[in-house]
Amino acid sequence: MRYVITALISTGLLFAQGAGHARRVIDRTSSDLRQAADFERRHHGKEAERYENAQHHLSEFDREYVRGHFDKDKLDTAIDDVKNVVEHNTLDPQGRDALRQDLEDLRLVRADHDR
Repeated sequence: MRYVITALISTGLLFAQGAGHARRVIDRTSSDLRQAADFERRHHGKEAERYENAQHHLSEFDREYVRGHFDKDKLDTAIDDVKNVVEHNTLDPQGRDALRQDLEDLRLVRADHDR
């Protein structure tokens, strides 16, 4: 019984660590999107829509994730939205690099969950 309890605690701690990492990636990505949008102050039309979509879908994924539900489809949608910002919006080089790193990290969060 003691070993079962220890295993359950260890599993819970690993999930908590993974959840903490995923939340940090989501928070950092949201922050980087806000900074990129601030750089491009006059964004409108499709450019503004891409920022809004990325923020919205990240927030939707995070809301479910905090409740203990990993919604892969919502994460995939958020990843696609961030990718669209990187590929189609006007960004400063540092902002583009930060968002590319965020994309890599979001993909790793998804891959880690699939294991």
